Amino acid sequence: MSVRRLADASVQPASFAFNKANAAAAEQWIAKYPKGREQSAIIPLLMIAQEQEGWVTKAAIESISDMLGMPRIRGLEVATFYTQYQLNPVGTRAHIQVCGTTPCMLRGSEALMDVCRSKIHHDQFHTNDKGTLSWEEVECLGACVNAPMVMIFKDTFEDLTPERLAEIIDLYDAGKGAEVKPGPQNGRHGSEPAGGLKTLTSEKAILKSTRDKEAKAAAKAAKDAAAAAPAAAPATPAPAPAAAAPAAAAPSAPAPAKLAAVDTAKTAPAKAAAAKPAKPSLDDKNRPAGIEKPAAVDDLKLISGVGPKIEGVLHSLGIYTFAQVASWKKAEREWVDGYLSFHGRIDRDDWVKQAKALAKGGVAEYIRVFGKKPV
Repeated sequence: MSVRRLADASVQPASFAFNKANAAAAEQWIAKYPKGREQSAIIPLLMIAQEQEGWVTKAAIESISDMLGMPRIRGLEVATFYTQYQLNPVGTRAHIQVCGTTPCMLRGSEALMDVCRSKIHHDQFHTNDKGTLSWEEVECLGACVNAPMVMIFKDTFEDLTPERLAEIIDLYDAGKGAEVKPGPQNGRHGSEPAGGLKTLTSEKAILKSTRDKEAKAAAKAAKDAAAAAPAAAPATPAPAPAAAAPAAAAPSAPAPAKLAAVDTAKTAPAKAAAAKPAKPSLDDKNRPAGIEKPAAVDDLKLISGVGPKIEGVLHSLGIYTFAQVASWKKAEREWVDGYLSFHGRIDRDDWVKQAKALAKGGVAEYIRVFGKKPV
């Protein structure tokens, strides 16, 4: 999950209030929840605030939290958890969300992002010079068969080429976004085959096929019901068998189930111990060198894969700065990986490259190297 923070204080408005229409809409949403559960309306109310202001401001979060009688920190938790909320100013005429999930990426979404970089801003979550346009890369928007696609506010635009997206961006920037028809941009209808329909091309054929299927289903149901009818008649109960003479006593033998249970109980601890490798020793020569806690400690949580708990473990090992992580050699990475039980995650997430960028120029250098904010 990405780390999401509020916009800088320099762009935050001093206050927030719903306009008359949205205040009425907010009251309607609150009334939909049972008494004592009104705080559940935080999600739709934040969306109404975003539609009014273009983005979710700190003042809006605090105002809505106060309106619902909930701690402001809980309102902040909701706003920063859901990526549907924009926590930074977006373009006043268009905020373009480019799908970067596998189907769209295979169909050319990277080229769509290049168009956004050239026509709006090189980096995500920044507006153009006029403040009219902004963009970001997002996960699946749900039109994979029409890839690649983008979403602008609530409308989706599918089957895009870089040239067509450039035209759409220009129209929105000129205030003519209403002229652009949402949906596929290559002429096809919905998600039909790109080359047009090849089967069931007439309405009569479609109706006939549907009726045939319904008739077959009805006939099968009738047949199944008829076959089941005799079985439904109550069966005559069989007479109880006479009590059998007691059998001669046989030598007792241990029950197999009991033996299996005993064996399992004996072997389970050994299997569990074998499955969980021991942590490397703190005295191991490959343990990264720690330092005394400096006056200025780097926020290691900016490295993707490091949360508050992992940061605490790193601090306990004397790891406080990006420069320390950036200097780790292979053996040191493997030691930390084993100590954290990460199974190769440090190299997969490339902590060293992330730490080098953060040590060199902070978040700005991270964005330059990776094309996105630290997560």
